[in-house]
Amino acid sequence: MPKRGQSRHRMPEESWHRRAMRRRKELPLWQELPLLLILAFGLAFVIRAFLLQAFYIPSGSMENTLLIGDRVLVNKVVYDVRDPHRGEVVVFRGTDNWAPENQTPGPTTALGRLGGEFASLVGAGQPGERDFIKRVIGLPGDTVQCCDALGRVTVNGHGLDEPYVTDNSPLDEDATPNRCGPRKFGPIVVAPGNMWVMGDHRAVSQDSRCQGQVPIRNVIGKAFVVVWPHSQWSTLGTPPTFDHVPAPARALPAPGTVTPVRVPAGGWNIVLLAPFMACRPLWARSRLPARPRGRRLAP
Repeated sequence: MPKRGQSRHRMPEESWHRRAMRRRKELPLWQELPLLLILAFGLAFVIRAFLLQAFYIPSGSMENTLLIGDRVLVNKVVYDVRDPHRGEVVVFRGTDNWAPENQTPGPTTALGRLGGEFASLVGAGQPGERDFIKRVIGLPGDTVQCCDALGRVTVNGHGLDEPYVTDNSPLDEDATPNRCGPRKFGPIVVAPGNMWVMGDHRAVSQDSRCQGQVPIRNVIGKAFVVVWPHSQWSTLGTPPTFDHVPAPARALPAPGTVTPVRVPAGGWNIVLLAPFMACRPLWARSRLPARPRGRRLAP
């Protein structure tokens, strides 16, 4: 029984949310900081492995679209639902025929390799020796050739107007095996499951003209924006000249071709953010104790 003069009403219990916040404030900084760093690096690893990856441009083969030292973001999701399109700038793993463009020796010590992985994670590291970035010119079944009467590359007989090519290969040299210097080549029929790629800086680019076609399965992703330096920020779209390329006379489907999926405008933002939206409630609940049974929040 309450004593005389004391209220019969009990003090309201502290809510589970307030208790959780009080416990969080009691966590020392030296314990909380490593947890936050582990969470940040884990999230960055997931993004790099499955969604987006930053790539460093090591050579001038894509000038003036991409300059040495630029960093681009690559969408690694888009080609899970469709194949590459002509005119897109893609990052891919070269075959054994492709000579490495990046000749910088890698670190030899464990600490150096760890630093390289961290730099690669944030897009500041050197690319792999077998990673290349080029523009897709031909797809399976396409006939690619140079040159027409105007000195242009043709795809299925259609001459490409390529304003992004500012330093073309010489026109008066004959084609030479295993050498990309001359402008003339072909005609070449792109094999099933492959694509024909070329650099925008044709005078120096080592591409499909001398190193061969690239399997579509080797594509890592689509480069869609230059993020560094800030003065070079720009998106990487598809030139309209590829809109008028006719279909090949005999279409050759790629082995294991993915059925195209139509994604509405702005839909890729939802696709890329969906994993974070799905995981956010789980992450939020993991930081707070379980809500007591039989309790409800006040409306």
